[in-house]
Amino acid sequence: MDSLTTSPIADQLTRLFQQAEAADRPLIQALSGDGQEFSDEQFKKVLDDEAKDYKAVYRGYAGNYLNVSPEFGKFLYMSARTCNAQRIVEFGSSFGISTIHLACALRDNGGGQIIGTELEATKAAAARENLNAAGLADLVDIRIGNALETLKSGIDGEIDLVHLDGAFNLYLPVLKLLEPHLKTGALVIGENAVEPGYLDYVRNPQNGYLSVTMPFEAGRGNEFTVVTR
Repeated sequence: MDSLTTSPIADQLTRLFQQAEAADRPLIQALSGDGQEFSDEQFKKVLDDEAKDYKAVYRGYAGNYLNVSPEFGKFLYMSARTCNAQRIVEFGSSFGISTIHLACALRDNGGGQIIGTELEATKAAAARENLNAAGLADLVDIRIGNALETLKSGIDGEIDLVHLDGAFNLYLPVLKLLEPHLKTGALVIGENAVEPGYLDYVRNPQNGYLSVTMPFEAGRGNEFTVVTR
């Protein structure tokens, strides 16, 4: 069974990708110069700005989707289906595009729960509306605020998959916070995982992970990690 490519989910995603492209085009062009990919220097600037005040950085993007691509969304869906995920944690739900892909996988897996996090209350509200339109809202709990606080409690069981797509400097602290709940064999998918401390950690097998940079969407720094401990 595949709900991703059928109505109402496919229709909702088509609409959201169109809205996201229109909303984010000026920002991407301004940040990347050519409107396509960020350079290492541009990623470094984002990291530096986050280190000063990550909340201010992302509040400045309150109207931007900063979403996954259709290809990456399909990859998220397939990953969650492959590991038969029942419990997923998402750091950085934004307007809910990636969340819809993951929740769709849960629906097709027979059910489960996504715990999403979002700093901006307006984005979280929009994400809930989008999930409701896709018929998936019952599977998702989006928590508003600092993920290092909202994920401290309320995770009742093992996590099968983690999607990291928020402030780059928080990937490692969020991962460490979730570690007691990670199932052996769980997947950790980091989009734009460019922060050196995070990469050093997940690429060190002594920390209980095996990790590799994804071969598609080159230059975006997407990292695929498996929990081995």
